[in-house]
Amino acid sequence: MNTAIAEQPKTLIQLRALKQKRINIALFGRGNVGSVLIDQILSRRTEIQQRRDIDLHIFCVANSSKVYLGNGLNDSWRESFDQPLETYSLQRIIQYAREQNLQNLIAIDNTASSELVSFYPQLVKQGFHLISSNKIANTKGLTDYRALRRLLAEHKKEYLYETNVGAGLPLIDTIKLLHLSGENITRIRGVFSGSLSYIFNTFSEQDISFSEVVLRAMEKGFTEPDPREDLNGYDVARKLLILARELDLDNELDDVAVQNLIPKDLRNVCQSDFLALIKELDVPFQIKKKNLSKNSVLRYVADLKGDLMKEDGGLLSVRLETVPKNSVLGQLKGSDSLFEIYTDSYGANPIVIQGAGAGAAVTARGVFGDILRLSDKIN
Repeated sequence: MNTAIAEQPKTLIQLRALKQKRINIALFGRGNVGSVLIDQILSRRTEIQQRRDIDLHIFCVANSSKVYLGNGLNDSWRESFDQPLETYSLQRIIQYAREQNLQNLIAIDNTASSELVSFYPQLVKQGFHLISSNKIANTKGLTDYRALRRLLAEHKKEYLYETNVGAGLPLIDTIKLLHLSGENITRIRGVFSGSLSYIFNTFSEQDISFSEVVLRAMEKGFTEPDPREDLNGYDVARKLLILARELDLDNELDDVAVQNLIPKDLRNVCQSDFLALIKELDVPFQIKKKNLSKNSVLRYVADLKGDLMKEDGGLLSVRLETVPKNSVLGQLKGSDSLFEIYTDSYGANPIVIQGAGAGAAVTARGVFGDILRLSDKIN
């Protein structure tokens, strides 16, 4: 007699677990955006498992000195970082993923590190897809920019970076789809910086000094710790360059005409000295405000135009402009960013994308969106 015990039928939960695609995430950067992103993933993980059969598994969280490696995080993940952690090493992270036979790997860069960007090729070669809120890889020289894309194609890996421009707004995907579909984009113009949007929206409308507005923006967390990183215009220039390259234009960062809002004598002093001298900005900006007509306001505007069908046809500029108060840009409020996309098909009426342009929560939500998009693509 066969006395073997028949295998028990699997439960629905067990069958669903077998069906689920596990996505193994290594997250670099545990600052504001990184921490908020972890909380967002954990709060939605069960729902995503149930609705999309995708299991988002964070096996690694690293900063510049320490790294957590383990079998996933839970809601009390911050306590894990109160314990002794391994010293950060990219090779150790790659080794751990190999030892654990982890598949469907995504490396998420929420840092501002150029060193980590230099390791993107190594991550790709070791089987990682890339998601980044870090703009550096997309604003390096064209040689490096194109080399990374060739490597991604060679290894059949994806690189998503929707939050490079517009935080959580669906901007880069929109431009990609328009361009790939053959739509002739003739101009992209707008307020690309949530911090500068807040500063000039407030300064133009309220009886307040320019320095006071900047300090208020700092308190709200809209600017970088050193607000000159916003006021010098180069963050906006990098965003404009990224969009130009999405249109296959052969532009470099030096091609962007940038109006730096910081006086020359304050550009190279230390941060504390700059903040101590920030009132020196008040008089020149008050003069600009006084010279405004009744129905005009100030906006810091990025503009890409020219013959954009030619690879070298883009004219890129970022500068302070006077715009009509009743225009789309003139009606901006708070820290919203706004992008006008002009095309042949839409004529004089641009596609307008507008929304929150600053803050850890919206940036993290944009990265989360990239994770979900990439998770659907991974086989």
